[in-house]
Amino acid sequence: MYPVQLANRYLTSRIIPLIAVAAVALCVALVVIVVSVMSGFLDMLRASGRTLMGDVVISYPIRGIPWYEQLIDTIEKLPEAQAATPLIDTYGLVRMPYPDGSEKEVVTANVWGIEPQSFNRVTDFSKALYWKPPASPEAAASMSPDDLRLKLSDKILNDGLNLVKSDTGEPGLVLGMHVSIANERMRNGSYRPRYPQWFMPKQSVTLTLVPISAKGTIAEPRERVFPVVNEFKSGVYQIDKNRVMISLDEAQKLLRMDAGTLYDMQAPPNADGSLPVLGTSPAKVSKILVRAKPGVTPDQLQTAVFAAYEKFAYDVAADPSKVIKAPRVDSMNILTWEQHLRDLIAPVEKEREMMRILFSIVYLVCAGLVLSIFWAIVQEKTRDVGILRSVGASRFGILWIFLQYGLVIGAIGGLCGVGLGWLVIHNINFIHETIGQDAPAWSYIASFIIAAISFAMSVRGMTTGVVLSTLLWSVLGFTLALVGVGLMLHRGTLIWDPSVYYFATIPDQVDWFTAIITWCGAVIFSVLGASIPAAKAADIHPVRALRYE
Repeated sequence: MYPVQLANRYLTSRIIPLIAVAAVALCVALVVIVVSVMSGFLDMLRASGRTLMGDVVISYPIRGIPWYEQLIDTIEKLPEAQAATPLIDTYGLVRMPYPDGSEKEVVTANVWGIEPQSFNRVTDFSKALYWKPPASPEAAASMSPDDLRLKLSDKILNDGLNLVKSDTGEPGLVLGMHVSIANERMRNGSYRPRYPQWFMPKQSVTLTLVPISAKGTIAEPRERVFPVVNEFKSGVYQIDKNRVMISLDEAQKLLRMDAGTLYDMQAPPNADGSLPVLGTSPAKVSKILVRAKPGVTPDQLQTAVFAAYEKFAYDVAADPSKVIKAPRVDSMNILTWEQHLRDLIAPVEKEREMMRILFSIVYLVCAGLVLSIFWAIVQEKTRDVGILRSVGASRFGILWIFLQYGLVIGAIGGLCGVGLGWLVIHNINFIHETIGQDAPAWSYIASFIIAAISFAMSVRGMTTGVVLSTLLWSVLGFTLALVGVGLMLHRGTLIWDPSVYYFATIPDQVDWFTAIITWCGAVIFSVLGASIPAAKAADIHPVRALRYE
């Protein structure tokens, strides 16, 4: 019983244990915050990637995939597949409606031609469309009173989902939220037009695409005016800044990938002067996105899609009416969404693991802090240890006192660190927004007032001759004065710039696996740090200890 009682007494009677707990807590919080942000970034990247392109991507750029409707029918019959959608992926120029005058802004864009209904089944496109009325009274209550979406009807959502301007029946276009500089992001994460006249769903843009032949040559550019029917927000800044979406039919027409008649250019003309017809040149797409059924992994779906494509290519080759054959399976890219994004995901994964390895040095810091503090405590408690040994305390009992001491410091410090890390991560976007603003006047005025009080207490300590009090109050005063000057000179600093990072907000979810591992490491290394002073205390000879001064 005495080891527990003495460990409790040592913990509660001195300030040194509190310093050790604080040191361990700060070390643990540092690891939890840094690794959680990295893990959150990786998780957001994965979630966005899967949402934007389904589970498996079939691609054959430039030339395109012919007879894709038959391929989609084959894939959707698979027990592993839930839905599939065709896609054209290309680049183009978008001429914006601003500024006033004839010199309009022109931006480059990644253009996706989609089939809206099937695309929504694969990617949940409807959730990404931004301009739509709130889905529920609760959602409406959470919006600012001046949020433009409160005034919208379902018409704008339906126009975006169908890529058609319902008033005129014109084919429409959907912009990424940051393609247009007319959108201003608010502090709460919502958007509004910088100027009411530039609300993009009321504007039209000119899209220019450059067709590329099967031989790799560039044809004459084609352009078309599209009304903007909505804008989407994926959460990945680089996508929201560069991508626009039009209907698949319009993309095929502009890129000359639509269906047509195939003529025999080598044969002599017919009697009427026309060339002999070989057959039909099918419409083509550059990608097909496939979504797995619940419970099916992307790898399982990839295997099934690979077999389905082999069957499709064989059926097309065996059909004499189809002059244009499907590309061979070994020339196709059939990848899971993660493989498709491996150039982006792999470096982030390696960075996260590197951060975990580098920050493991924090465990050594915990061990060193506890060792130093406990070594001083053992030196101070030498006579106490001698008394205990002289009345019959065993070496193991003495050892256990200090090991318990270290165990409690590591456990409490680790829990406080995890709690502090959770608090910072949970409010990290609020903290970032606060740093992005000028410091309020009350903050540096309060710092100067408290600094003045501290200096007054320091002077009082000098008059009474108490050096420690004078020193502590002086250090506190100088520190607060410097903090006040820093706050007074502080101007809003944007640390997490969406134009640099992929996401518009900082990940705010704790990596609990890392938090638990870090807490366990803090406990283990605190005990290891305490073990050396504990062993020294256990080896103290009682007679020598009683003579110790």
